[in-house]
Amino acid sequence: MRDLPRSRGAIRLLFTTRIVRLFCYGFLSVVLALYLAQVGLSEEQIGLLFTLTLAGDAGISLWLTTSADRFGRRRTLIAGALLMVGAGVVFIATRNPFMLMAAAIVGVISPSGNEIGPFLSVEQAGLTQLLPDERRTQVFAWYNLSGSFATATGALTGGWLSHFLQLGGMTALDSYRAVLVGYALGGTALTVLFSFLTPAIEVREDSIQAAAKRTLGLHRSKAVVLRLSALFALDAFAGGLIVQSMVAYWFHVKFAVEAGVIGSIFFGANVLAGISALLAGQLARKIGLINTMVFTHIPSNVLLILVPLMPSLPLAIGALLARFSISQMDVPTRQSYTMAVVASDERSAASGVTTIARSVGAAISPSLTGVFLSIPLLLSAPFLLAGGLKIVYDLLLYRSFRRLKPQEEQPG
Repeated sequence: MRDLPRSRGAIRLLFTTRIVRLFCYGFLSVVLALYLAQVGLSEEQIGLLFTLTLAGDAGISLWLTTSADRFGRRRTLIAGALLMVGAGVVFIATRNPFMLMAAAIVGVISPSGNEIGPFLSVEQAGLTQLLPDERRTQVFAWYNLSGSFATATGALTGGWLSHFLQLGGMTALDSYRAVLVGYALGGTALTVLFSFLTPAIEVREDSIQAAAKRTLGLHRSKAVVLRLSALFALDAFAGGLIVQSMVAYWFHVKFAVEAGVIGSIFFGANVLAGISALLAGQLARKIGLINTMVFTHIPSNVLLILVPLMPSLPLAIGALLARFSISQMDVPTRQSYTMAVVASDERSAASGVTTIARSVGAAISPSLTGVFLSIPLLLSAPFLLAGGLKIVYDLLLYRSFRRLKPQEEQPG
């Protein structure tokens, strides 16, 4: 068993970087689509830019995470933070759609408020390195809770900051640009924090298998990871239809909601999501990781389908908040399950490949949402399609993996 007290400093630092990063993602996500609309992009162009953001993230993250266990997890995290700074700087500096799209492809910028870049995969691998198996799911739950609270606080802060700056006489464009400055500064802070990580998060030399046996950084667990990746891609494609920036834009178009109020909505949503992630660890100990993933995800997706069917803003907000109250219980369990069924020197790669699959799956759908939002009759289509596809994913996941148990769930 790992010596947890000696690992606490590294664990705290990884929690701190998670909080800083997710605050920045939430901070930006509420105003990002509004900012792009202010610089002259149409709904279709905004959707395309978000698609390119996620597609570029898939390529960059695949390259970084599949080599992180050998190149060095700390170095990989620093490289990701620098890409985050670069994307923020370019978005601040130019209104040129082609330059913005280039920065979206190469840099790290989150349109959804959720994780993007190599960070999640490498941090999870590092945490698993530091934790005993029986603590992994619960610590991942707290890890996700801290991220959800950070995203919620960031969304609240970003939305109201832009609102108050406009009340003070600043133009909408300049108020949104101020939020982008904060995002770039957050990336700079991450670069500094990651530099303090110790070798404790790195793979032990005696655990590294021969490189010749690897494909995408994987060896023994390749088949399982590829099957999981295909399913996660379907789930992410559905999720990409309702990225937080686009949902914020939907509330603005349908109910004329201002940025500050939107920020408050997503503050509540992300707080509820964080609490649901924390409860996931306790539930998983009773019914198992796969059962927790599936049996909580299906009702959350039914609620997602109900959001656009609500006749008023309060009811739509209520359905959204109810959905978020159980929507994230599959996240720490999914992450813990992936780490549990692969070898120690495959963890960054396994998390990376599954995360990239999610990024690829999510990359196409925002452009479809952009088209839907530009057609009044299809304004609700992203919610309906996303909820339906996510239910299909849940059923396929249960059928494929209900018999493959992690070590801590196996008898004896």
